[in-house]
Order: sequence, then C-alpha cells, then structure tokens
Amino acid sequence: MHIAVGLLKAGQRVATIDLDSRQKTLTHYVESRRAWVERGGRGLEISTHFHVARGEGARVEDNEAVEFAGFADAITAVEHSHDFVLIDTPATDSYLMRLAHSMADTLVTPLNDSFVDFDVLGTVDPTTFAVTGVSHYAEMVRQARRQRRIVDGGATDWIVVRNRLSMINSRNKRVVGESLNELGLRMGFRLVDGFSERVVYRELFPRGLTALDVLDEVTLGGRSTLSHVAARQEVCQLLEALKLPIDEKGRRRAAARAEWFAAAAQPLDLHDIIGE
Repeated sequence: MHIAVGLLKAGQRVATIDLDSRQKTLTHYVESRRAWVERGGRGLEISTHFHVARGEGARVEDNEAVEFAGFADAITAVEHSHDFVLIDTPATDSYLMRLAHSMADTLVTPLNDSFVDFDVLGTVDPTTFAVTGVSHYAEMVRQARRQRRIVDGGATDWIVVRNRLSMINSRNKRVVGESLNELGLRMGFRLVDGFSERVVYRELFPRGLTALDVLDEVTLGGRSTLSHVAARQEVCQLLEALKLPIDEKGRRRAAARAEWFAAAAQPLDLHDIIGE
C-alpha cells in the first residue's frame, strides 16, 4: 500500500490487484481509504483496485478457472492505461500466484527480521549460520524468473525487504543480515532495509492512511510525532531503493496536482472572478 501511494504521489497511474482471496488485507486497506475520503477526510490518492474473487466450485480446477478469469480481466482492463500494476499475492502456493511472479518486472518480498521467516527462503547451519540450502519459496521464484526469460527475455528485479526491524543492533539482527547477504549472492536478489517495528503503521490501517499522507490532528486525532516523521523517511528510502522507472510525464502530473491543490486552498481574488 505504501508503494502504491508513493507512486500515486509521484504522478503515476497505479492499479492494484489483490490475489489473496481469503485474507483480502490490501482490499480492506483500499476500502478503508475510500471510506475515509467519503466521511469528509482530505482528498487522497486511490489506486484503481481489483479483488480477484475466489471460485466457489467443488472442484479445484473450477476454482482456479474462476480466479484466472478474474485476474486476466483485471490485467486487460489496466495494461494500456496505467503506468504500474501492483499485485498482492497470497502466501499459499497456487497456479495464479506463480503466474503473477512470472509476470513481475519487480518482485518485493517482505521478510520479518528473524530466522523463523528466513526459513521460507533458505536453511542455515545451526552453529555457523552459513546458508546450507534453498527453501520452497526461493526455488519457486527462481523457476518463475527462468520462465520470464523464456517468454520474453525479461529479467525480474527481486528485492527482499527486511521488515519489522529492531531499533537495537542485536546479534540476531546482525546474523540474519549476514545470512541474507550470503543467500542473496546465491539467488540473485537485492537486500534492502524496510520498516522498523513501529506502532504508527498499525494505527494508519483502519483509516486507509499511509506514512506519506498528511498526518495531523485531522487525520490522527492528535499531533504527529517523531515516529511519524521517521516512518515517512523509511518509506521514502524504500521507494528510492526499489529503483522503479518513474517517468518524466508522471513527475509533471504530480507537479500539476500539487499546484492545483495549493491554488484550491487560496481565496479567489476579485480579478480572478471578473477578469482584468
């Protein structure tokens, strides 16, 4: 959600697709954002959003067919009219999840900063913490990237984001980082620091807000704190690290939008109404 809003604020035309038909967290986030605007909150950038509904047939094949049709319809609707399409995939392995991975130009994998989550990517020696193998998800990504190269010769930029980082430089934090660096060299992903463990991110969810939005007494019910400022800085650093291809046209759209909002807040002069 933060990436989508960051791109929208950069003037990009953004569509979001939620493939997690059970949990629907991204869909709930977007719905909360819309509801906040409708209740009289400030104007907020909102992506063109699609939720791929889960099939209700008795056979697995029937369910997959329904989900695939919904995904194909969403892609067809936005592929020529939007600059970015962000797809949120479920944690469960499925044909649709693998298809989305094989289509990606950029793959962002958030990973809580612990060996519990590291196990999704690889295994380590219990004594030295050296990487000893590749786990199921990393192997799936490797196959998806290989399929992408076969289909159109494209390469997927895979970024693993260390999430919920501790404020304290503990031994665990250092060891997890070293193991991720070693695995990154083996699997070909880039490693970047994401978001620290902050309450502010959880506070923003019910209203559909992000750290990039205007956070004041109207939106928060109180004054913003240094934690809000730090959260915004973290998001900006992550967006920069992703190195997404934001075009010049989008920057001009963002500048025009900012100019319009600035002018809308100013009272009209007499000559603006009757002319010179």
